[in-house]
Amino acid sequence: MAKVLVLYYSAYGHIEAMADAIAAGARGAGAHVDVKRVPETVPLEIAQKAHFKLDQAAPIAAVADLEQYDAIILGTGTRFGRVSSQMAAFLDQAGGLWARGALNGKIGAAFSSTGTQHGGQETTLFSMIANLLHFGMIIVGLPYSFTGQTRMDDIVGGAPYGATTIAGGDGSRKPSATDLAGAHFQGELVAKTAIKMFG
Repeated sequence: MAKVLVLYYSAYGHIEAMADAIAAGARGAGAHVDVKRVPETVPLEIAQKAHFKLDQAAPIAAVADLEQYDAIILGTGTRFGRVSSQMAAFLDQAGGLWARGALNGKIGAAFSSTGTQHGGQETTLFSMIANLLHFGMIIVGLPYSFTGQTRMDDIVGGAPYGATTIAGGDGSRKPSATDLAGAHFQGELVAKTAIKMFG
């Protein structure tokens, strides 16, 4: 059975919700799925004052975990149009895996969120995808066969490069049904691709 890791960083719970939808899609396609998060690098006192969502159920991942999976789906909120420092710090520790080619030929994918519609969703996806490509991974995005991303009657996330959501400048907007459906779709597609390649 193909093994999929959904690895995320979520300060306020938006990416956590998207990660759960991605995992549900991958499980529904028949893959074994684990959901883990990268370590928080913000000191606890500061995180508490900033009202970070600290009660997340997903266990903390270790870099060594990555090579145990056939597919890895990364998710993080954007930080000024790029990957969060927490996710970057985690991936920066994977030089040993890169040097050994431990992730070559595995499936990679990315998902994200921003505070506004034009807050850097695609550049954040690209920053994660660039990491995955350097690891030698094969990228799966969110194709236009997920038609929800082309809706014009509502604010929706999503791009051909991965599922996204829009949190609002104050974080008050939660992932919509369409955003979660996009995440579910991408998770299912990653799992189906991994199953075809790895069984």
